[in-house]
Amino acid sequence: AQIRYSIPEELTRGAFVGNIAKDLGTDVAKLAAANLQVLSDSDSQYFSVNVNTGVIMVSERIDREQLCGQNPRCFLHLKLAIENPVEFYRIEVEILDINDNPPEFPSDEVSLRIYELASLGARFPIQPAQDPDVGTNTLQTYHLSANDNFNLNVKARTDGGKFPELVLERALDREFRAFHYLVLTAEDGGSPPLSSKIRITIQVLDANDNHPVFDRPSYGARLVENSPLGTLVVKLNATDVDEGPNGDIRYSLSSHNSAALRQIFAIDEQTGEIRVQGNLDFEEATVYEIEVEAKDMGSPTMEEHCSVVVEITDVNDNAPEVILTSFSSTLSEDALPGTVVAVIHVRDRDSGEQGKVLCHVSPDLPFQLRKDYEHQYSLLTSTRLDREHVAYYNVTVSASDQGNPPLSRHTILPITLIDVNDNAPQFEQASYEVLVAENNPVGSVLVTVSAADPDSEQNSRLSYSILRAGGTDPGLDPTRYLSIHPTNGQVTAKFPFDYEQTTYLQFHVEVSDGGSPALRNRTLVHVFVVDQNDNAPRVHFPRAGEDSATQFRISPSIIPPALITKVVAIDADSGRNAWLSYHLVEATDLGLFSVALRSGEVRITRALQETDASAHELLVVVRDAGEPPLSTAVTLVVLVEEKGPEALQGSEARAADGGGLPTITLYLIVSLVLISTVSLVGLAALGIRCL
Repeated sequence: AQIRYSIPEELTRGAFVGNIAKDLGTDVAKLAAANLQVLSDSDSQYFSVNVNTGVIMVSERIDREQLCGQNPRCFLHLKLAIENPVEFYRIEVEILDINDNPPEFPSDEVSLRIYELASLGARFPIQPAQDPDVGTNTLQTYHLSANDNFNLNVKARTDGGKFPELVLERALDREFRAFHYLVLTAEDGGSPPLSSKIRITIQVLDANDNHPVFDRPSYGARLVENSPLGTLVVKLNATDVDEGPNGDIRYSLSSHNSAALRQIFAIDEQTGEIRVQGNLDFEEATVYEIEVEAKDMGSPTMEEHCSVVVEITDVNDNAPEVILTSFSSTLSEDALPGTVVAVIHVRDRDSGEQGKVLCHVSPDLPFQLRKDYEHQYSLLTSTRLDREHVAYYNVTVSASDQGNPPLSRHTILPITLIDVNDNAPQFEQASYEVLVAENNPVGSVLVTVSAADPDSEQNSRLSYSILRAGGTDPGLDPTRYLSIHPTNGQVTAKFPFDYEQTTYLQFHVEVSDGGSPALRNRTLVHVFVVDQNDNAPRVHFPRAGEDSATQFRISPSIIPPALITKVVAIDADSGRNAWLSYHLVEATDLGLFSVALRSGEVRITRALQETDASAHELLVVVRDAGEPPLSTAVTLVVLVEEKGPEALQGSEARAADGGGLPTITLYLIVSLVLISTVSLVGLAALGIRCL
């Protein structure tokens, strides 16, 4: 026989399960006498029987979930054994579930990471709650806390399990809300129902759905030109509400910028600082517009652009420039004042007052600047020019701007004056005096005349020629005796001079330059021929042949110092060379006769004696004072005879000759004095001229 009981779980010990005696229809006393025993199929004795009453009681705590788990029905099987006779009864106790377990989530909190660009309708399962109860006491439903983005969907399986899912109903925006906090409640069907909750933290994963944003649409900065390298221009600030790489911003110069601009400015990709890395020149650009882009590191990247306007402030960093529009480096020295030499254009790349330029030249130069109009000047001659005074000018044109401090530039214009034949040659001396010894060699240089011409090149090439001086004896043509070298001015003799024929010669030397027309000048040359002792004395009286002697007769009674005769001689030379002296060199009796040294008078020195010879031969030498001296000898024969006709005639002849001697002597003395005077005056004049 089989008996079935139903009891709820979790009954206390001693709780009534059933009455065996009653249910089997057996007397209680009989059961006690039959030695009733309760045998269980499990290891635990959950039940016991009171043999006195026949009641089955709970002896241990019964947990249906522990015994049967999720089985919808839970049974405990007992066996009753009775002796005399032996009988077995099977008792089946159904353990009924009570709502003693709330639904339990695996954890109190769960975190989800959802991409913010997740599609609407996307489902995100949540680990379900577990309820060991069965039937209506088990998990029946879920409840989701109110929110704007998610709904709850409970997915039921065929085995009765319920799985909650979060369904995205509204797009997420991490930048609006990065975290969502939800509460999911699991509730069973017990009465009263039991429930449990789990906190759901949803982290919205960033998507690169926001581009960087600059805090200003454009930036402005002002810099001084020539700012040092590394000068900060501006610091950009862009933000990206995305996070992580999507919000990590890198700055760069846009590709729209020119290559030249990229060389001037650089940007730090991390900080957004724009700094100067090249030369800022106001004259090249007054404003720079820099296109900058900010990119995030998302995938795909998003970017934003802005412009930075950099104004450059001018400083006086450019010296004026001097440009020669027209310039001639050569100028004729006869150029009139006001002649244009150069046309000058000046400019300054700076602006404002710093770009205004003033030009000037030194007032010490014969040039001046004339301002034609703004930025153009003409360089003019201000006075007459003279190449012989200054042949070359370095004209410094100074250009200064109006900056503070001012900058200037100096340009040197080399100007060379072209010679004009405006200067006649000039001799070193107004006249030349030349002493020339007679018998000079042919071709010897008598004098060198020298002239100078301050002109240059062809205008200073000189040519010399000889002209006859006015007042000169027409018979003395200087070109007959002299020649001159046309370029060096050396005057040479064509023939030897003879003082005895020509004592003085004067002529003009003309010099002409090579200009067109040629200019000329003259100098007077005085040539004095100096006498040389080249002529021996010549005896004029007494005249005798070369190999014969002149005879003179004297009376034996002649009284000393009677004049016997006078030797008269003439020397064609002059000066000392013509000073004659007479010497008695040989005589028959040297003590009987004497010869006057200067006059040449031959006299008897003592009275004649009977012992003296009747004929006496005298050798008289006439010698000049030249170096070396030249001489001539004459032989006289004196005959001692009584006075007779011949003697008378001889005496008359001597008397006649003696009457003429004083006149000749006077002539010689006057000539000697005049020649000596002229020579001394000439020498004195030459000495004064040399001093």
